[in-house]
Amino acid sequence: MLIAGIDEVGRGCIAGPVLAAVVVLDPAKPIAGLTDSKKLTAMRREQLALEIRASALFWSIGRAEASEIDRINILQASLLAMQRAFALLAFSPDQVLVDGNRVPSLPCAAQAIVKGDLLIPEISAASIIAKVARDREMQTLDCLCPGYSFNVHKAYPTQLHLQKLQQLGVSAVHRKSFAPVRKYLCTT
Repeated sequence: MLIAGIDEVGRGCIAGPVLAAVVVLDPAKPIAGLTDSKKLTAMRREQLALEIRASALFWSIGRAEASEIDRINILQASLLAMQRAFALLAFSPDQVLVDGNRVPSLPCAAQAIVKGDLLIPEISAASIIAKVARDREMQTLDCLCPGYSFNVHKAYPTQLHLQKLQQLGVSAVHRKSFAPVRKYLCTT
């Protein structure tokens, strides 16, 4: 029985896309140290992401852009990113286990598991793949939108990010429907 794990990253951010990853691990190649990506150092996530990509049977990443998040809301955009990641798989697994309490519409059996990224290796692997991909994207956005320090706060609404937002204004990659960003939009 082939099980896919799905997790997303970036829901709490105020800029950039939300990313979701789907991973089908190879039962013959267990990976030690899988857990929720937030529990790992950046270096350990990078190491595990390399191992996951090399030994997983299948993996893919889907995304929903900030403009889509603004249009359909963050929950629906997260589910859409999961559907997009799943659609990139070359086959349909027997079951999909999704981190959280909501399941996207998928063409196979799926189950939501709260704290699944801590409990289910496939979801942990998806959590790691998604986090590493989004962190790399934040490094790119830091170059494309200089001054916002995306490489430091990863677009979460930290004090530094809010200071940069106040100083520089809203960028093209900010989520304009989110309250911390909305207050800096021009109203004239």
